[in-house]
Amino acid sequence: MEFEGKVALVTGAGSGIGRASAVALAQAGARVALLSHTADEIEEAAHEIRSAGGEAVALTADVSDESAMRQAVQQLLERFGRLDVVVANAGINGVWAPIDDLKPEEFDKTIAVNLRGTYLTLHLTVPYLKRQGGAIVIVSSINGNRTFTSPGATAYSATKAAQVAITQQLALELGRHHVRVNAVCPGEIETQIGDNTNRRHVEETKIPVEFPEGQIPVSDGKPGKAADVAELVLFLASDRARHITGTPVYIDGGQGLLR
Repeated sequence: MEFEGKVALVTGAGSGIGRASAVALAQAGARVALLSHTADEIEEAAHEIRSAGGEAVALTADVSDESAMRQAVQQLLERFGRLDVVVANAGINGVWAPIDDLKPEEFDKTIAVNLRGTYLTLHLTVPYLKRQGGAIVIVSSINGNRTFTSPGATAYSATKAAQVAITQQLALELGRHHVRVNAVCPGEIETQIGDNTNRRHVEETKIPVEFPEGQIPVSDGKPGKAADVAELVLFLASDRARHITGTPVYIDGGQGLLR
């Protein structure tokens, strides 16, 4: 119960990596605020934690909406009175298309959720982390950092590269306040993020590469699990990682090395 007495906020916590991270934090003793733009999904995730004896509150907000996020953070503080861990996980794949086909509004949507959403999450929570110190874990990707071969993923890759830059910038800015900031960079993971991916004309930009026995060497080509990433999030948020900050950690089974 290494997180006993601590409060964690996880965005995008209704499914996938976010939900697995929220559950792991709760199992380790944290009181958890789960945030998502989908009310039914987030209530179900919070119920799972409560049913196992944990304490959780469901917050509904679009991470790109400043007003909604302010209200959600206020609800968190009213309920728990403090904040120690922030997992900035909410994100979309958005539209993957050739750059001359990718529409400005499609580009803007991905930037709004992935990048503005990360900014607003940290902008609104850091004042409370500064009070006693804490940990931030940003969920980025191998895309835009280790690999650049996902066809048409310009907007997505740009946001994921920017998240690592934010991680390193804030590690220095917040170090004096004893707030650590790290990023996890997953490769292919079994989640529902594909549901918000719109691929269009990707054959025009696809890189013709053949991978032996699948593209994930350590697992015989099989994608990782959300729980695998949650274990890394848990470690980086814990005191076991007390001397780690400003670090992107790749969790891709070697996938990025092949690309």
